Amino acid sequence: MKNIFLTAAVASVALVSCGTVQSLVQNTFPYTANVLVSTGVPADKEVSSTSTATNVQTWFGGNNNAKIKDVRISDAKVSVVSPSGGNLSALKSIKVYISSSGTGEKLVASRSNVSTDASSLNLDLGNSGFLDEVVKSTGVTVRTVYELKNQTSSDMNLKIALNFSSVPAN
Repeated sequence: MKNIFLTAAVASVALVSCGTVQSLVQNTFPYTANVLVSTGVPADKEVSSTSTATNVQTWFGGNNNAKIKDVRISDAKVSVVSPSGGNLSALKSIKVYISSSGTGEKLVASRSNVSTDASSLNLDLGNSGFLDEVVKSTGVTVRTVYELKNQTSSDMNLKIALNFSSVPAN
């Protein structure tokens, strides 16, 4: 009876520690892009804004490819930075693409038919698959394409927050 209890206790500790180790080795790293929506932007027309990102070496260091794999988009959110108290009611749709030198663009997040007066909104994640090649390359860019329902009465600054997850490479 004592051996059964001891075996069960050891097995429980092993299972809990495996989950802890897995959460410790899984990496999450962010990228934030700022988008200016000017008062002159017409309604019902797609407008594109591109910003440059640093490659994944900034987060993990080193001169060679980062020792990570299975990089995926894990979260994407758009929020109003200014004007203070602003909301997303003027926004009709938004798409976020990521690319780098030598890779094609991949849609990582989007939202159509935006209908909210909130100041932030979680975006739907695209089926972009693994993004290892993109985030490990140089010249990573994020392109945001948005469409307004109506023109804004003042400039609006949006923040696009992307979170990527990965696991260590062997």
